[in-house]
Amino acid sequence: MRGVAGGHTGAVAEGDTIHRAANRLRPALAGTTLVRFEAKRLVGDRPRAGELVDEVEAVGKHLLIHFSGGLSLRTHMRMNGSWHLYRAGERWRKPAHLARVVLEVDTGWLAVCFSAPVVETFVRRAAPPPAIAGLGPDLCVPADIDTVLDTVIERLGRLVEPDLTIGEALLDQRVAAGIGNVYKSEACFAVRLDPFTPVGELDEAALRAVWATAARQLQANLGSGRRATYEGGLAVYGRRGRPCPRCGTLVRMARQGEHQRSTYWCPSCQRRPPAGGA
Repeated sequence: MRGVAGGHTGAVAEGDTIHRAANRLRPALAGTTLVRFEAKRLVGDRPRAGELVDEVEAVGKHLLIHFSGGLSLRTHMRMNGSWHLYRAGERWRKPAHLARVVLEVDTGWLAVCFSAPVVETFVRRAAPPPAIAGLGPDLCVPADIDTVLDTVIERLGRLVEPDLTIGEALLDQRVAAGIGNVYKSEACFAVRLDPFTPVGELDEAALRAVWATAARQLQANLGSGRRATYEGGLAVYGRRGRPCPRCGTLVRMARQGEHQRSTYWCPSCQRRPPAGGA
């Protein structure tokens, strides 16, 4: 098997995970001819055998596969979804009943999407689905960071209430796409910011710093190696009850926001700014 990509239990897939998946699927699928397409729970029309696979791309946390007939397949991994790549006839590493998409091409590759809760097609020449159209800039895509941050600040002011915590705002894909629980926690740690700080208590410099840090961390982890943000690993995410690598205080975890997403932080070296701004 050549590569497995997707989410994992307990957290929505991060943007770097989806970009890694697209990077593994693209060489096997792009430019090939579709032989078989199965998707029992598909919402939308089906691409037909004989069409070309034009491109595979990641947009935020959405993986898109474009076909020459004009349709695009969108999958979102949420907590448990994953894309696997097999040679025809190779034994699958997950049960067949979990397969949400089976896509076979004429070069002998078989791409299988398991357990993804969102599997739909849309017409590429028409308006993109709202889930994509409403996304902020994709932080996994290298771009002029000042321009990206200008957009982030504009969207924050327009879309986010000032009493929303920074941890929740970082997860808002309308502000910027790609950040999940891992990079929310790791970016706040890197800039020494309490993730429960309301957005309205932070000045523009502090806001720009945390999104810039998340972008830098995401882009640094687009390769095939182990995900790392701090000295070869993660600083706080998944480390509840272990010493903070910076000050030794025990790392805490709490559920945050409407969806009770896990947030990890050091209560000693991550602080809310003094009254009046960061």
